[in-house]
Amino acid sequence: MEHEYAELMQRLEPLVPCLELSMHLPWIDAINALKRERGAVIMAHSYQSPEIFHGVADITGDSLALAQAAAGCESDLIVLCGVHFMAESAKILAPHKTVLIPDLEAGCSLASSITAEDVRTLRAQHPGVPVVSYVNTSAAVKAESDACCTSANAVQVVEAMGSERVIFLPDRYLGSHVATQTDVQLILWHGQCEVHEKFTAQEARHARERFDARLVAHPECPPEVLAEADFVGSTSAMSRWLEREQPERVALITECSMADNLRARFPATQFIKPCNLCPHMQRITLPNIHAALRDMKHVVDVPADIAARARRALERMLAVGRREIV
Repeated sequence: MEHEYAELMQRLEPLVPCLELSMHLPWIDAINALKRERGAVIMAHSYQSPEIFHGVADITGDSLALAQAAAGCESDLIVLCGVHFMAESAKILAPHKTVLIPDLEAGCSLASSITAEDVRTLRAQHPGVPVVSYVNTSAAVKAESDACCTSANAVQVVEAMGSERVIFLPDRYLGSHVATQTDVQLILWHGQCEVHEKFTAQEARHARERFDARLVAHPECPPEVLAEADFVGSTSAMSRWLEREQPERVALITECSMADNLRARFPATQFIKPCNLCPHMQRITLPNIHAALRDMKHVVDVPADIAARARRALERMLAVGRREIV
């Protein structure tokens, strides 16, 4: 088995403690065998741990990449290694496919910060103002929205609404950052990511001063952290920045596992903390991925009426990249 996975082990060796690696390998082998037997596709978000991201995933990326992949996936069975709103989005965009999530409790602080009723209240308070919802929301919230966005395309989606004012939810920090990039007036909600809200400007300055590191921050971080950064961008934009700049040392001010996964692509760059782990992403493990495939659990379903309206909001987001939004 080790000979078969020699290349993978070499990739994981700098990312995973050696004792853990020997425990992960049998699970990786069993999952890959079961995946072939089921004809399944495993999708993993960039915040998944390295043994999942590199070991068993067929498709990896940020929320936008996974949404696009779900829409065009040929397999009838998708295992979504991420949090619940991502699995819902996959099901909405691929309604005739079976979508599994390894742990139903893998949630999101942003998604739980706002309800469909909250969106309806906002609409009543601001008649005629379009609603753009971050993908980190429930299907029910998406169904009440005019369009969805990710951190990668938020500015483009907001401007594509063709309105002087837009209700933007739920992340107030992402919304504040988007507001600096556009002339559209944004009406913000008070949600925030429990991972990114914890970062401080002092931590960022320490990484720069102590390690002479370049600072790259996710726009869900507080504004004072973004002000310290050399670059602010989505998970996919961070990767492109690293490829372009090839820094000697960098601090990725985001979720820890993303830095671990990028270290495999950029071995010449030293990755400096700070970072924080997402407790919800960490609920996805190799054993529960195997159990999901073995027992065909947990099946993600979205009520048809909610799915139809949420699909329109997601498709409008995807259409931005094709310059087709109407």
